[in-house]
Amino acid sequence: MQTTPVSGNNALTNNLQSLSRAAERAAAQQADILITPEMFLTGYNIGVPAVRAAAQKIDGNMLQQVAALAKTHNIAIVVGFPELAEDDLVYNSAAFIEPSGATLCVYRKTHLYGDVDRAQFSAGAVLCTPFTYKSWQIAMAICYDIEFPEVARFYAQSGATLILAPTANMVPFYSVANNMVPVRAQENAIYIAYANYVGCEGEFTYCGLSCICDPLGEDIARATQEGEALIIASLSRQSIEDARKATPYLHDLRSELYTS
Repeated sequence: MQTTPVSGNNALTNNLQSLSRAAERAAAQQADILITPEMFLTGYNIGVPAVRAAAQKIDGNMLQQVAALAKTHNIAIVVGFPELAEDDLVYNSAAFIEPSGATLCVYRKTHLYGDVDRAQFSAGAVLCTPFTYKSWQIAMAICYDIEFPEVARFYAQSGATLILAPTANMVPFYSVANNMVPVRAQENAIYIAYANYVGCEGEFTYCGLSCICDPLGEDIARATQEGEALIIASLSRQSIEDARKATPYLHDLRSELYTS
């Protein structure tokens, strides 16, 4: 789901309405999972006071409303939101909510990028533990996380076959979506789904290019640099097996060479 960020007093209401429309469209096309951009429910670049005011715990009304949409449209939803933790810190988080309304995973962004990220959030302390959904082993990364090869490699070595990556990637960093995301997929022989914003938010202009890349690093779906879009692709476990035979990076990796 590539969309324009919406913030302000009615952000949550407006974004939930947008999410409902996208979920209905995706479900009608028999999609299993709908992925939103980073901090989708409130907007990303909204300032420290607004983030703090909007942040909720994972059992709060915000995610309950998303769970209701997942149940209504019978689709899993990955949604970005500001999480208020038990220690009163605020994290840049993403939740995976299945069609039953149950939350399978909440991941906190571990790599914070730039002054905005560091001012608004605390960094998550651990990477995502891969979880199972419809027999796929799934892990999550948020924006800057996926730019570190160690993150995707850790997930692949932990058994993940699909990484879901909500993002708020801005101009001029087109190379992330065009080059880095496909490489992360190819070097680990996994799928990566990367959901970005378009349009402007404060001083940021987002660069779109949301994509789904296959285990050979090829696009199987991609949006343009401008305009909202809902891109959909079918994944194949056979493609992972074939890719790992053709380019057996994980098997041939000599981990002992990289320890100090």
